[in-house]
Amino acid sequence: MFIKGILVELIMVDKTTEKVKELMRVPERIRNIGVCAHIDHGKTTFSDNLLSGAGMISDELAGKQLALDFREDEQERGITIDAANVSMVHQYEGNDFLINLIDTPGHVDFGGDVTRAMRAVDGAIVLIDAVEGIMPQTETVLKQALRERVKPVLFINKVDRLIKEVKLTPGQMQERFIKIINDVNRLIRHIATDEFKEKWQVNVQEGSVSFGSAFHKWAVNYPYMQKHKISFKDIIDAYTSEKEEGYKILHEKAPVHKTVLEMVIKHHPNPKEAQKYRIPHIWRGEPESIEGKSLINCDVNGPVGFICTKIDIDKHAGEVAAGRLFSGTVRQGDEVYMNLAKRKVRVQQVIIYKGAQRIQVSEAVAGNIIGIIGLKDVFAGETVSTNPMEPFEALTHLFEPVITKSIEAVKASDLPRLVEVLKQVNKEDPSITIEINEETGENLMHGMGELHLEVIENRIKREKGLNVKTSAPIVVYRETVLKKSAEVEGKSPNKHNKFYIIVEPLEDNVYNAIKSGEIPEGRVKKNDKLLLDVLRNLGWDAKMARNVRDVFKGNLFLDQTRGEVHIGEVIELVLDGFEQVMKEGPLAREPGVKMKICLMDTKLHEDAIHRGPAQVLPAVRAAVKGAMLNAGALIYEPVQILQIEAPGTYIGEISKLVQNKRGQLLEMNQEGEHITVKAKLPVGEMFGLSNDLRSATGGRGVQYLVDQMYEKLPNELQPKVIRNIRERKGLSVDEDLAIQKE
Repeated sequence: MFIKGILVELIMVDKTTEKVKELMRVPERIRNIGVCAHIDHGKTTFSDNLLSGAGMISDELAGKQLALDFREDEQERGITIDAANVSMVHQYEGNDFLINLIDTPGHVDFGGDVTRAMRAVDGAIVLIDAVEGIMPQTETVLKQALRERVKPVLFINKVDRLIKEVKLTPGQMQERFIKIINDVNRLIRHIATDEFKEKWQVNVQEGSVSFGSAFHKWAVNYPYMQKHKISFKDIIDAYTSEKEEGYKILHEKAPVHKTVLEMVIKHHPNPKEAQKYRIPHIWRGEPESIEGKSLINCDVNGPVGFICTKIDIDKHAGEVAAGRLFSGTVRQGDEVYMNLAKRKVRVQQVIIYKGAQRIQVSEAVAGNIIGIIGLKDVFAGETVSTNPMEPFEALTHLFEPVITKSIEAVKASDLPRLVEVLKQVNKEDPSITIEINEETGENLMHGMGELHLEVIENRIKREKGLNVKTSAPIVVYRETVLKKSAEVEGKSPNKHNKFYIIVEPLEDNVYNAIKSGEIPEGRVKKNDKLLLDVLRNLGWDAKMARNVRDVFKGNLFLDQTRGEVHIGEVIELVLDGFEQVMKEGPLAREPGVKMKICLMDTKLHEDAIHRGPAQVLPAVRAAVKGAMLNAGALIYEPVQILQIEAPGTYIGEISKLVQNKRGQLLEMNQEGEHITVKAKLPVGEMFGLSNDLRSATGGRGVQYLVDQMYEKLPNELQPKVIRNIRERKGLSVDEDLAIQKE
């Protein structure tokens, strides 16, 4: 019996593969969607239901197999860590549709995967637990989707809990749904760009909201209830009637995949529709060029335009670059160009995804989520095209990495392999930043949180088979200034070149525009109209805005020199010098943030040979560091705003815990026996917070990250923190600080 079942499944899968290959060529019949939600709201169980509906896993296993959590550590921890891709076929009104689905992680530490998945899809199913309602991470994933112009629809999950645990009447259930729907629509109105604020509101009557229970495998929405004569009373009766497992009748009447995939086909755009409004937002090239027209129209005959959103390392095939093909056709054996790596490579294989399985195809056309093998040393965010073209916008994550661990091999002989493995890890998960310091021999991993680094460390040990040890977590600080400096001179070693620099704090509104992606990072092209418009809207005059030469890690560099003949020849070197100081500031070699650096004047040697890198870089570095110290440089520390949920009786313990960790309570809401606390805490004091919170609340408190920012470290802690960082980095403790005291 068991073998027969497996054979049936294999035949079904084989048929699906043929259908997928056929439908790939019809962009109007494709939907690229992502499932995203707060942690444990049921995304992977929900995705299983969609797979079983498409005949990819058996109906009994759906919801238990967790087919998309196929890595060992995901099954052990019961959470999704990577985004998994799968293509499936669904029939609607007599037509077959191809649905490319990506299941994303809900834990905030793996939010980078969500950002990257959103670049590849056009629609998102936002899952919300009916009992918990909107949670901080729901808000974050919605922000990530809307920022990439991905259209949301809503699925309210775990409705069975409302009936069995909270025991709501039909009227109260509807009230609960209306509150969730209104909260989601308020967020969409608040986050979406003007043209979609109203257009993308989710609506019960139109059917862009569904509710059900992924675990019990049923789902309904208003049009479906009308069509199949199902009422709220029927749903409640299924759970309260004497019949055991009455919900099975619901599954027969309204299986999840039918309701949800019909909602997706009806409300999510196909690639041709979506690319018209998404491309101008994620690609800054010339819309009237051949590439521009091909991308906007999702033209299968145009030049190739592919963005890599994720990399899997396969021990047989090497690096598999998964991503979205926005234009053209990729064939096995084609020569393509990698725009950021600036080199040509040959495509060895083109594949489509089915969870852990990869299926080889001879070619793939625009509008699909595919994998390409043969892009040597590719990384997430790479733009692959037929000819060199303007790359896609960089993939930016909402939160920066704030926790660091140093990592070393247990055996000295494993050191070369460790460097190799770390580079691989960085490719597989670009929200981990790897810093390999050749001078000190220290290898640093910067991640989103303790769990993130712990998972990566385990994967290095398990999957890569390398024995490593790591340090206790370290916090990454920032250096900045609070007032304007005097004009500081920097002289080159040969004394023939001089640079005069002023450093001042960057305005809040400009800094926020850089953080939100309105002002793109990177060196500024001549007459960048987009940047000019943004800065003028923020209150800068046109002359000042035209002087911006570089946007780097939340800092701006302005060239305010006048009539300098040779400045064009050295400006790139000056920007290199500026970027070096922004990576390692004068106080403790921590990154700089929120500063405006203005080059006021220069005196350059007539002869080009006397103003090379060896002369310009030290001079610029000295001038920028000197100006920062002159402006009273100080340390900023990362702080996070957390939402803490616990029973009301523990309010005293929670406020004591927050105060002990140098935090402050922002707001407190009590609903019945339950309290929700918002608190702001410095990351440096948060190590082991989840354990402390559990012990303070008898294991019943949970915390979620809402936001993250940098704030000034209290004055009394400044010298101590600077000294500790310098000692850790092996710098002499008073070397640069002596300058500050003078």
